[in-house]
Amino acid sequence: MIEAEVTTDVIDPTEVLSRVGDDAHGAALLFVGVVRDHADGRPVTGMRYDAYVEMAQPELARIADEAAARLGTDALVVVHRTGELDIGEVSVAIAASSPHRAESFDATRYVIEEIKKRVPIWKKEHYADGRDGWVAGVVPPGTGLSASGGAP
Repeated sequence: MIEAEVTTDVIDPTEVLSRVGDDAHGAALLFVGVVRDHADGRPVTGMRYDAYVEMAQPELARIADEAAARLGTDALVVVHRTGELDIGEVSVAIAASSPHRAESFDATRYVIEEIKKRVPIWKKEHYADGRDGWVAGVVPPGTGLSASGGAP
């Protein structure tokens, strides 16, 4: 089972991990990205994630399929949240299980690195001084979008 989802719902990491369970697999790994309280030396009070869902959802699914094919696992789930998130809230959860640990480690690493490169999800940090700012990201190739503005 390979699943990929962009959601506004709170992510439950335990539930995401439970979706990749397989009695034939000796390894199950969960990567959880959370909103931290600082960025580049500035205190952060929260974050907003925006996505071009019509493009993000299929790209996330492609990445999950690629990871599964490259690494020989058919048990991979990736969920990315959008909307306003507080410090400590889960922004992304990636779970993989495989017969051996190396494949699960490699699959989750591949997925998070490719998300950062390819998926049109933008984040806006809210700073303790009342200001906010879009975090510079990578523009997916072939989209016609510009990196100069940060987000939509």
